[in-house]
Amino acid sequence: MANVLVVHGGGPTPVINASLYGVLRQAEEYKDIDHVYGAIGGSQGILKERFLDLAGFSREKQELLLATPGTAIGSSRYALEQEDYEAMADIFRKYDIRYVLMNGGNGTMDTCGKVHRACAEAGVRVVGIPKTIDNDIAVTDHSPGFPSAARYIAQTVAEVGVDVKSLPIHVSIVEAMGRNAGWITAASVLARKKPGDAPHLIYLPERPFYEEEFLEDVKRLYKEKGGVVVVASEGLKGPDGEPIVPPIFRSGRSVYYGDVSAYLAELVIKRLGIKARSEKPGLCGRASMALQSPVDREEAILAGREALKAAVSGESGVMVGFAREETADGSYKVKVRMIPVEEVMLHERVMPVEYQNSRGNDVTEAYAKWCGPLLGAEISDYIDFQEVYHESSAPLG
Repeated sequence: MANVLVVHGGGPTPVINASLYGVLRQAEEYKDIDHVYGAIGGSQGILKERFLDLAGFSREKQELLLATPGTAIGSSRYALEQEDYEAMADIFRKYDIRYVLMNGGNGTMDTCGKVHRACAEAGVRVVGIPKTIDNDIAVTDHSPGFPSAARYIAQTVAEVGVDVKSLPIHVSIVEAMGRNAGWITAASVLARKKPGDAPHLIYLPERPFYEEEFLEDVKRLYKEKGGVVVVASEGLKGPDGEPIVPPIFRSGRSVYYGDVSAYLAELVIKRLGIKARSEKPGLCGRASMALQSPVDREEAILAGREALKAAVSGESGVMVGFAREETADGSYKVKVRMIPVEEVMLHERVMPVEYQNSRGNDVTEAYAKWCGPLLGAEISDYIDFQEVYHESSAPLG
């Protein structure tokens, strides 16, 4: 008999538990798999031998994984040392763990590759399951977690846009997560139903941020509309390459930025004399089950299934990846492929130039077409009697 170990790493997503669910469902296909363990508390849980047998829970309990925020088995950003990797082989032997599935982002894929190297002689097969709201994992078309975060920011900005339009007296600046990659920030473009809808300005971390140009754009749009909605990345950097708001905390790869939205709102107030306010959804975007993308959920389940399938078939040192398929009717469809994990380890995928507009304050239609199918549902429609009024004849009476 053989056992499976699932390890979560880094920040949660709205569908990380769906991948865990996929592993559990796939494990049922193999008679020689006895236990599916979860490492409680991430990679550090391996060293502490904190394993929970997830297969022992009822199907009813397991189904709850699909609607559970955070990670059901816990995660960590624990920095492993070489001796930690070397110790893992003995731990895996002790618990008859033959298959190790590491579910996480860039840092976790780096760990995945190192665990693979350290445990290859012990016959342990290690496969990565991609996970990140930032969508910055290399090679794969996109990663589970991002589509839900994209749907959240698009729906939220659409709602903020309606609010600001109905009382057009201020500038609203929404801050989106994403250190160096603007995929989430850019997804706010899907809030637009027609020209002129919010967001009116989008600023990505891939482009230098020029304060004077920003103020020019805001002033022009405020004069035109009265109410302006801006979406800005938490990782905005100036022409010198430094964050426009210095980080308040650094620890390894983890960076906690100051409030970019608050800084920009204050800039608008002080320099333009316009009322402005900041909004920072933050963790709400990666914890929201209400706005979880159904496409994201199903693909996360698929990634979990395919990871175990690959490990059982003899593969190791690979990550599950997605590639888009060409379809006759142009509909969205993905296929799974295994990517050598060394092609992924700590390689950060940022927004390509063709998805950014020339001024650096918006994204292109090409990005919207790429991102749209991932949300799995249209952003809600809203009624606007003001618009109907303006399009009609003179008022009655």
